[in-house]
Amino acid sequence: MVAPSNFEEGQSTYRPPRFNDQYYGRWKIRMHDFSMAEDSELWDVICDRPFVPTKNLGDPAVTISKKRKEFSDADRRAIEKNFRAKKMLVCGIGPDEYNRISACQSAKEIRETLQTTRDRITQVKQSKIDMLTTEYKLFRMKDDESIQDIHTRFISIINELHSLGEIIPRNKLV
Repeated sequence: MVAPSNFEEGQSTYRPPRFNDQYYGRWKIRMHDFSMAEDSELWDVICDRPFVPTKNLGDPAVTISKKRKEFSDADRRAIEKNFRAKKMLVCGIGPDEYNRISACQSAKEIRETLQTTRDRITQVKQSKIDMLTTEYKLFRMKDDESIQDIHTRFISIINELHSLGEIIPRNKLV
């Protein structure tokens, strides 16, 4: 069986995985691993929110945002994390997805937008789970299929189910 189209031959370990409008679950896992390998704090920025430098003024103290000229070196490094995370996400998507997220101001907002359009549409997600579960239950070797092809096809079904949150126990996989 041919590998899914978003697993291009010769992908670089220096570029983020590319999402091509299919296999979002796999892309999401690969993007998590890529960001953690680059800098574990990037994933925190993607999941939480970007750092906003603040200062306290007055009595009682009121917290307000700092102006750019008031940023310390530590503030600038923390702000750069959001832009690095945004760059990584943007470099990992195609033009159609980019149109959906182009107005997003933070990496977290990009992630939430992608999840809303891909992950959180419960009917579509449940439909995919049902289809893959049926494919798993009816799984048989085809006449012209090698052992390697059948294994690849089987693992693809299991991994896609896993990425959708449907985990099949090991004893049932055998």
